[in-house]
Amino acid sequence: MAQAAIDDAQVRATLASTFGYTTFRPLQAEIVRTILDGRDAFVLMPTGGGKSLCYQLPALLRDGMTVVVSPLIALMKDQVDGLQTLGVAATYINSALDPGEIGRRQAAVARGEVKLLYLAPERLMVDGFLRLIRSVPLAGFAIDEAHCISEWGHDFRPEYRELKRLRQLFPGVPLGAFTATATPRVQADIIAQLGLERAAHFRGSFNRPNLYYEVRPKANAYKEVVAYLRQRPDVSGIIYCQSRQGTETLAEKLRHDGFSAVAYHAGLEGSERQSRQDAFVHDDARIVVATIAFGMGIDKPDVRCVIHYDLPKNLEGYYQESGRAGRDGEPSDCILFYGAGDAAKHRYFIDEKPTLAERQVALQQLRQMEDWATSPSCRRRALLAYFDEEFPGQDGPCCDVCRAPAEQLDYTVAAQKFLSCVKRTGERFGVGYVVEVLRGSRAEKILRNGHDRLSTHGIGKDLPKEEWQHLARELIRGGYLRQSPDQYAVASVTPLGSAVLFKAEQVFFAAPVRLEIAPTTEEPHPDLFERLRVLRKRLADQRGVPPYVVFPDTTLRQMAARLPRTRDELLRISGVGDRKAQAFGDDFLDEISLYVQQSGAEPVAPAPPPSRPREKREGLSATIGETLDLFNTGLTLEEIARARQLTPTTIEGHLADAIEAGEAVNLERLVPAERLRAIEAAIAVQGGDYLKPIFDYLGGAYSYGEIRLVRAARTRRSRELG
Repeated sequence: MAQAAIDDAQVRATLASTFGYTTFRPLQAEIVRTILDGRDAFVLMPTGGGKSLCYQLPALLRDGMTVVVSPLIALMKDQVDGLQTLGVAATYINSALDPGEIGRRQAAVARGEVKLLYLAPERLMVDGFLRLIRSVPLAGFAIDEAHCISEWGHDFRPEYRELKRLRQLFPGVPLGAFTATATPRVQADIIAQLGLERAAHFRGSFNRPNLYYEVRPKANAYKEVVAYLRQRPDVSGIIYCQSRQGTETLAEKLRHDGFSAVAYHAGLEGSERQSRQDAFVHDDARIVVATIAFGMGIDKPDVRCVIHYDLPKNLEGYYQESGRAGRDGEPSDCILFYGAGDAAKHRYFIDEKPTLAERQVALQQLRQMEDWATSPSCRRRALLAYFDEEFPGQDGPCCDVCRAPAEQLDYTVAAQKFLSCVKRTGERFGVGYVVEVLRGSRAEKILRNGHDRLSTHGIGKDLPKEEWQHLARELIRGGYLRQSPDQYAVASVTPLGSAVLFKAEQVFFAAPVRLEIAPTTEEPHPDLFERLRVLRKRLADQRGVPPYVVFPDTTLRQMAARLPRTRDELLRISGVGDRKAQAFGDDFLDEISLYVQQSGAEPVAPAPPPSRPREKREGLSATIGETLDLFNTGLTLEEIARARQLTPTTIEGHLADAIEAGEAVNLERLVPAERLRAIEAAIAVQGGDYLKPIFDYLGGAYSYGEIRLVRAARTRRSRELG
């Protein structure tokens, strides 16, 4: 039987009732429509862009079961937990389940009781399993983390290569490939491997405006991490380290200093890895210190910082890892500590690669990573350029480089001291050792080498270690110093540096960025927000799911600001759908009501969006256009009225005029469906020339504003139908 046509009204209704959203993010509507129409799709959309909804929503609307290929057990469980909380018939089958449970889930698939089935590629492509899914109607395939299919990708998984058989085995079933990061070469490989040459291609922006990028010298890294975390005691954060031992050591130090931290790496037993990951996802551990074995597919939206304690191997991996911060769109920090020694360690392991081609590719990627970390240009611009995307700019600083115009200082004397110390120690040591000599250290190694007797010993006490580290980076970047390419990163003076020492060549560099903590934006009713977080944690623990599965932070903030009193008001908050309102609504409404009784708090309307030029709308005044813009950001009538200091009746009038003028206005947000139908029926009986007869016919149970809005929509439809 052919798939019945699915119109946009059905799509919007399911989006609102199941997922609790009234609008799509960029590209989501187009991707959903493509899949609903039974077409293949290739989707490149960065972390936090909403890829999952692009295949989950069509899966609910199309006939049959959608198979989602996922590389990680954790990713499957997180997504299925979230879907089941929304009332969706979703399940996963993987090696973490015992044989009896696998059998029960396969039986549910065979009975047609599953709408979304999550599988690893190696399980899907087994002949017996292929026979099982052939026995049920299929709505489509979704290949998540599709970059794993490419040997040129940063996370190649050979088992993904088998997925190319799906095109031959299921020629009539639509297939979608989804990835958050892929260079042009990797994109081409994905398309070729999966036979997606005729697929609709969607490429979202790689720009993550809510992320702030920062690179710090790796001098007092631990001290700076502790200072950063102490000023944010409730944040969830990921700290990436290069080695397994590094994660254990750093996590232990953090625990000793009072932080809730766990280490995560591939050397742990599977059950222990899962336990530590669950502790982080469920907010029982605030910090996870991990190797790159952690993170892909972790669906935790409220990670507020990702710190790279060691230098990543390549920019693509760095983008993927740092992108795990702020998936909910809230401001989040991405901090990288750069030290030349880390690059030297990477080069040592690169030398161990078996072929010249592999070594060359890895060295090129490492150089790109180093150039990005040491570049004086905007970090966001450089990161986007790596993915062939131009940066349009944004309000406010997006990284440490562009936080403020850098002041150029005369570093000639300091540079002469540093270069002289490099020479006098025999050009046999790294930058860190030279700084210790300059600062007058009496460490055992310095005494053993006799460098405490050098004329340069202690001549740099007037500057902090961080400033000497900054100067060393600038001298290297400026070509005054070079470092050996081996693991020791020995510093030596170049001819340009010799000119500074012996020919009085002047040196000017930008001042080091003072990495002050940006003030936190004041939130409406922050104490209520914390109470709602505690309630969310309790409800999540009762159900054995992560807290964000109940509601994300963004939804709790809206609750804390708007103080909803009824189920209808709660449903107007983004992220609250029918299922969640039914499951959790009373608990949150009770907590909010108690808070209002105790504090006398008043609802606070969200701040209006920054003013920006609006498109000129034919037949609409500027004031109606301003109301429409505010409405389209998600504000309610009452919030718009407070923000504009007008009455709700005036705002209703603005929106009715906008509807009649042909503007896109979501009427369902203003008039519930059952009330809309009643008003439509009254207009059909009484005619639409005057409001009062309709008002009287309805017994005064409906406001004039509601009637006017419905009449405006009816008038517009009549005009469009001619």
